[in-house]
Amino acid sequence: MSIFSKIAAGEIPSYCCASNEEFYAFLDINPMVKGHTLVIPRREVDYIFDLTDEELARMQVFAAHVARAIKKVIPCVKVGEAVLGLEVPHAHIHLIPMQSERDMLFSNPKLSLPSEEMQAIADAIRKEFNA
Repeated sequence: MSIFSKIAAGEIPSYCCASNEEFYAFLDINPMVKGHTLVIPRREVDYIFDLTDEELARMQVFAAHVARAIKKVIPCVKVGEAVLGLEVPHAHIHLIPMQSERDMLFSNPKLSLPSEEMQAIADAIRKEFNA
């Protein structure tokens, strides 16, 4: 079982931003910017393009709803999307609030935010997602 599967199952704590029976969104613990969120399928699949076409479409729609919630909470020009998938063997989408394209450079230094701030961000995104 991947670390992301354990997170989605509640076996490992996370800062949940949104969830349904099929997908789970949570804050990246090493964010590039405030509000950097990961969206994963609950079904453990290593490569995003191994999802069925229908699953992939539903994941993108779920991610779009999460991105809209992020944009309401985190001041940004847009929320960027990236799919890399080499670090963790579980398909995932990065949603990254952007002021400029530089915010999408994964070589940028990562932030270290206090747990209270991370929880407040996740709570605010979840509230907007559920609104």
